[in-house]
Amino acid sequence: MPRNLYVNLPVKDLERTVDFFAALGFAFNPKFTDENATCMIVNDSTSVMLLVEPYFATFTKKPVSDAKAVTETLLAISVDSRAEVDDFVGKALAKGAVEYAEPRDFGFMYQRGIADLDGHQWEVFYMDEAQFPSQ
Repeated sequence: MPRNLYVNLPVKDLERTVDFFAALGFAFNPKFTDENATCMIVNDSTSVMLLVEPYFATFTKKPVSDAKAVTETLLAISVDSRAEVDDFVGKALAKGAVEYAEPRDFGFMYQRGIADLDGHQWEVFYMDEAQFPSQ
């Protein structure tokens, strides 16, 4: 049986964050949504729980990092084409994201990096495994 992955991220303004990710084409599970959190659906087995910072802090004894000041994680998300990488990043930038790295083209893989409204870093990439260099 495949395992499900739930990534939990702290956010400052839940409504603004939902608006940002909805503009990028993500849907949300209303069963796991209230004033403290929402469940952003990535696919059938992966979701991102977006939790307001005070609520997020109740799940850990460690301080909650400021993703605009330190790198807490790199989240990589695949899309279906190079054009979709550029489209996704363009929409994100229009909604307030920041591109933190130059686009990278490895031939078999194309990627761009953005920081969302709270500074979480997302690597948006397309990979053509048929073009992967042979070993």
